[in-house]
Amino acid sequence: MSLKKQMLKSKPVCKVTFRVSKEMAADAESVTVVGDFNNWDPIETPMSKLKSGEFTCLMELEAGKSYEFRYLVGGEEWYNDPEADGYAANKFGGENSIVAV
Repeated sequence: MSLKKQMLKSKPVCKVTFRVSKEMAADAESVTVVGDFNNWDPIETPMSKLKSGEFTCLMELEAGKSYEFRYLVGGEEWYNDPEADGYAANKFGGENSIVAV
């Protein structure tokens, strides 16, 4: 998994590429990125499956903020991003990943 960020000079947003590895995705048919930016909707932000078996998604997020998120693999398993900018406790006794843009 990884996060790639690119700040835009023309407007106050950051392009963030979320990527889930083939190993983490296993044989899942779907992976979504779920977080503050989509009101934790598990179907709003599907990721695209690449030929390599990885999943990816590009989002434009408002700059100057931090967002909590997690990956939902196969509609059942929740995963954090090991390359996140940080982690925050959630109400389920686990942690959410943080991306700061």
